[in-house]
Amino acid sequence: MKCTKCGGQFETKNFKGIEIDQCSSCQAIWLDYNELDQLEDTLWDHDELKGSLFFGTKPSLVHCPKCDSLMKIINYRFYDLEIEVCPDSCGFYLDANEQDRILVLIEKEKAASERKIKSEKEWSGILRHLKTKSFFDKLKSFIQK
Repeated sequence: MKCTKCGGQFETKNFKGIEIDQCSSCQAIWLDYNELDQLEDTLWDHDELKGSLFFGTKPSLVHCPKCDSLMKIINYRFYDLEIEVCPDSCGFYLDANEQDRILVLIEKEKAASERKIKSEKEWSGILRHLKTKSFFDKLKSFIQK
């Protein structure tokens, strides 16, 4: 497959156990549509907690190396990382080292989600404690004093 960014040739490589295509010239990476999810899943496989992959697109000048459609630019998961996506769902173009940035962002999302879940459990415990009869008895006796 030919890189439509620089004209170089894609070579098949293994990255984190995923077979990817990397340009031998510009080091861009082509991920088939399901391979981006596989890359994210190497760190965090809870798709229902990850949120939207993107919302809205803008035009790109890069063509899909598989179907030759004009690609679209997205902000990956609402971060300041712009990647190209094929409108026909062939896959994603990542510039050199953007795969590492995706992994950093997924790790950040995972940590934020774990903090949120922990906080919700703690808050739920506090609310359960507030609803106990003994708490209200203590509060009532405190107010009556």
